[in-house]
Amino acid sequence: MEQAISGVFLLRYAKGARGERELISMFCEKGFSVIRAAGSGVSSLCPDILVFRKGLQYAFECKAWDSGSLSIEKEKFEFLKKWEENTGITTFIAWRISRVGWRFIYLSELEENPRSYTVTMKKALAMDRGLDKLF
Repeated sequence: MEQAISGVFLLRYAKGARGERELISMFCEKGFSVIRAAGSGVSSLCPDILVFRKGLQYAFECKAWDSGSLSIEKEKFEFLKKWEENTGITTFIAWRISRVGWRFIYLSELEENPRSYTVTMKKALAMDRGLDKLF
């Protein structure tokens, strides 16, 4: 049982790391300078990716989940919110949706639940905030 759980974790981690690299490549192609946080995806103390270009600056917590909704643990969400307030850098949840692409969700757009903050895929798609809408 532990191997199966570990295997699922490793597959999810690998998919997330691929997603981060894809997003980094997309921002580099748009002329951004990009920083990937060391240890991102493993209880990191900052968002996964930071991007900068001529006064624009964004931070992203990346998720590549195939699900009808996306959830962020309360502790992680609260840390991201505090990080955004401390740095003044707009922080997004970057959700890679299969067959759709990346959608960017402001932290304030997630809904609070007893144990997490969530957004449904339907809501994320209705926001229609892809890469082209960030600049």
